[in-house]
Amino acid sequence: MVCHLPKLSVMVGPEMRIATWNVNSVRQRIEPLLAWLKDCSPDIVCLQEIKCVDDAFPRLEIEALGYNVVTHGQKTFNGVALLSKLPFDETKSGLAGDDEDAHARFLEGVVTLKRGVMRVACLYLPNGNPAPGDKYTYKLKWMSRLLEYSKERLKAEEPLVLAGDFNVIPAAADVYNPAAWVDDALFRPATREAFQALLGLGLTDALRAASDEPGLYTFWDYQAGAWQKNWGLRIDHLLLSPQASDRLVDVGIDSYVRAWEKPSDHVPVWADLDLETA
Repeated sequence: MVCHLPKLSVMVGPEMRIATWNVNSVRQRIEPLLAWLKDCSPDIVCLQEIKCVDDAFPRLEIEALGYNVVTHGQKTFNGVALLSKLPFDETKSGLAGDDEDAHARFLEGVVTLKRGVMRVACLYLPNGNPAPGDKYTYKLKWMSRLLEYSKERLKAEEPLVLAGDFNVIPAAADVYNPAAWVDDALFRPATREAFQALLGLGLTDALRAASDEPGLYTFWDYQAGAWQKNWGLRIDHLLLSPQASDRLVDVGIDSYVRAWEKPSDHVPVWADLDLETA
């Protein structure tokens, strides 16, 4: 599924493709990941739930395709990674605001463009269930920390992309059966309000800038034949600063990979930006 933005599709120029994919264990998913990287050829990729320590990440196979690799992993759970065809000027792991948070959920990288730089933040936001409870409190606090991070980064007035598994269903159009999800941590009012607060800073939900069509999903549970029945959710997002959203050309959801053997329960989402690399 590709959504073209008419205002920009006529522009001719170099495009940079930035993608996000919750791979749900990179070592179990290495074959589909490599196949998709060859197929989609994104310039920068944000991976979530790599579920391995840094040393166990299948770096060599991915580097062989021309990517620089930076990981922020942990054993068995969570973990994020950045892959880039461009060299990173700098990278930093961890989201400020809670020194005791040991979860590997956040990694940012900076790459040089022909004019200035672009910053990409890869994030795996807490699920938050059961809600209410400690896990939901942690989720909302994490979202508050992300809001502060975004406020600070937006001051630089440079292309910024927040990409990842947000574990947020932004609106009823983003879930197959909204009524069944009203009490879930992904769809509770406080969750959606926290997501809207990010948009209120001036960030743009890339997919919704391209299409208001319902039923554009990025996740289908392994249970109950959800993929076959199209019981999906849209919880993987790319949020763009004004300097990035002004350059948005296309947005796509590569839902076809969900039908592959041994799939992740999430699929890749990507955005093409009319930005020239150095």
